[in-house]
Amino acid sequence: MTTYSESAMTDKSGSAIWLTGLPASGKSTLATGVAGVLEERGVPVQILDSDELRQVLTPEPTYSQPEREWFYRVMVFIGALLVQNGVNVIFAATANRRRYRARAEQVIERFAEVYVRCSLETCMERDGKGIYAKVKAGQVHNVPGLQAPYEPPANPAVVVDTDHQTVTEGVEQIMAWLDERFLPEGLAREEERNE
Repeated sequence: MTTYSESAMTDKSGSAIWLTGLPASGKSTLATGVAGVLEERGVPVQILDSDELRQVLTPEPTYSQPEREWFYRVMVFIGALLVQNGVNVIFAATANRRRYRARAEQVIERFAEVYVRCSLETCMERDGKGIYAKVKAGQVHNVPGLQAPYEPPANPAVVVDTDHQTVTEGVEQIMAWLDERFLPEGLAREEERNE
């Protein structure tokens, strides 16, 4: 039986992208859109959404730094196992520190970051999950972009600007990149270039 390790996976049957951005920037919406396109094509895909995972792993989250370190390590562990077994993973999580996302790059051979760029003002206006409302009410105290730092990707593979792009445009942009680099036809072209 193959086990997860802290070295890069060599199985090329799956890949992963990490959609990162401020809370309410549109990560989950884009992830759902991309997953829908892949499912229509019959491509195995799994969204790992931090909000959903927290309901299981940390039902009463503190969002402390040690908890975040642990949570993202577990999230990467789950994602790496899925990729190793042929599933394409879409991480949808702010993961406010670059090092959280860097762990995925270290253990998943075909991995890329997608920066869901959106102004703080727009995120606060949307606030679909009530995160910023809780800040105003004094219920939470460490939201990335406000009370905690947010470190955007240094070299994202794709940048989707949800201040100005529609969901459809963002999904098409991500899919164009995936088709070129990670999906079967793109891999075949990559192999031809390397021969």
